[in-house]
Amino acid sequence: MFEKESFDAMLRWLDPDCERAAEKYEVIRSKLIRMFARKGCWMAEELTDITMTRVANKVHEIAPTYIGNPALYFYGVAQNVYREWLKWLDDQRKAQSPPPPDTPEVNELRLLCLDGCLEKLDPDSREFIIEYYRADKRAKIDCRKALADRFGVALNAIRMRAHRTKATLHQCIKGCLAQPETMRHGIEGAARSADLGDNFRKIVISK
Repeated sequence: MFEKESFDAMLRWLDPDCERAAEKYEVIRSKLIRMFARKGCWMAEELTDITMTRVANKVHEIAPTYIGNPALYFYGVAQNVYREWLKWLDDQRKAQSPPPPDTPEVNELRLLCLDGCLEKLDPDSREFIIEYYRADKRAKIDCRKALADRFGVALNAIRMRAHRTKATLHQCIKGCLAQPETMRHGIEGAARSADLGDNFRKIVISK
């Protein structure tokens, strides 16, 4: 996961102009998804998000001395991510048994933190992120187009806002999980996550 500041720094590295940076980001993201898909990866969007996160987390080290087109760096990181994914697949096939899932107590804690962090968002952002991740497959595409129409912005602007809001939630959840248990008991969530479906919970509270 990455913080909003890292994501914004990555955009500035792509282009000082906000609109041009958003366009370049969307072009790189689309090309990465297609690249992973051509390689037979059924987790193309997930691996693209991992690639973007790694670049964002390293951008403060890279940007000052990097020479050339930043897009090439993204593609290099993506190749490493793809090789790691292949190794992960191989390890899964060789494993005698899958790794144990989180205990019900841990899952409950993650959802509790998610509820509390959703409550900390402003109402528009909370409604937006819930709608953005609510649907799956074809319905997901239709839902995001509807959001773009609703807010009167381009689809790439919707994706950018979702990444920023997701980064804010991840940072909040990480902080919540790090708190002593006695402090976490004070979280007053509205239990919204219980009604959001597996897709939302899987994406937003992923480790």
